[in-house]
Amino acid sequence: MQLARARLANGEVVYGVVRDERIHCFLWPRTLGDLLAAPEPLALAKQLLAESRLSEPLASVKLLAPVDRQEIWAAGVTYKRSKIAREEESVGAAQFYDKVYTAPRPELFLKAASWRVVGPGDPVRIRRDSKWNVPEPELALVVSPSLKIVGYTIGNDMSSRDIEGENPLYLPQAKIYTGSCSVGPSITLAGAMPPLPQVEIKLTIDRAGKRAFEGSTTLAQMARSLESLVEWLGKEIDFPDGVILLTGTGIVPPDSFSLISGDEVGISISGIGTLTNCVA
Repeated sequence: MQLARARLANGEVVYGVVRDERIHCFLWPRTLGDLLAAPEPLALAKQLLAESRLSEPLASVKLLAPVDRQEIWAAGVTYKRSKIAREEESVGAAQFYDKVYTAPRPELFLKAASWRVVGPGDPVRIRRDSKWNVPEPELALVVSPSLKIVGYTIGNDMSSRDIEGENPLYLPQAKIYTGSCSVGPSITLAGAMPPLPQVEIKLTIDRAGKRAFEGSTTLAQMARSLESLVEWLGKEIDFPDGVILLTGTGIVPPDSFSLISGDEVGISISGIGTLTNCVA
């Protein structure tokens, strides 16, 4: 079962279940946080679907990022490919990326407040003061206030590699800026995903109508378990409305590649769908 957040033609923002190219709108709850706080979100979603009295074709609504009051956090260096890329971009700090890749404690950072998150079809941005920018396609965990993984969606952790490579202490500037995070297009509730080790993540970047880059990986390549990332995130911090956790990337374009304005980034994850954004 997949959930989505959408703006109807009359301007109303709703949550609902996506099925048969339509969104079946919930009468309540009005926030994702309310749904995540339920003891059994999947059972509640099924009940709300049965009670739905309004459905709209997906073509007639605007899909929004499926978040409202949730913070967006991210994990880094969870795939070997990401570890190698970080070491290549910042030779002086290579030892730290190597250590965090093998250490019990993961790298975790706040990526975005909910109101800074870009939805499907909307533009992500590259920094004006950066010359080396890439998307980072990531499985995003939808986590309840009790730190239970209740769903999955797609995240794009836009990154300025030259800024981070200059000094690891510049990580917030390389990662956190307006338009640096997109999420969507929907949430697949836990239990409806394929076996997680088989889940494939694909990245495509099109430029002027031609394929500029493509790559893929699977969750089997991740060095950490999803549950351990959530456990570490929840140490000494609470999330009353739940949280979205991006789990790191295993796809890194070559060092010679950088995004430019007008590129189209597509991230597909089996069991969820495709998140597409243009670059501004």
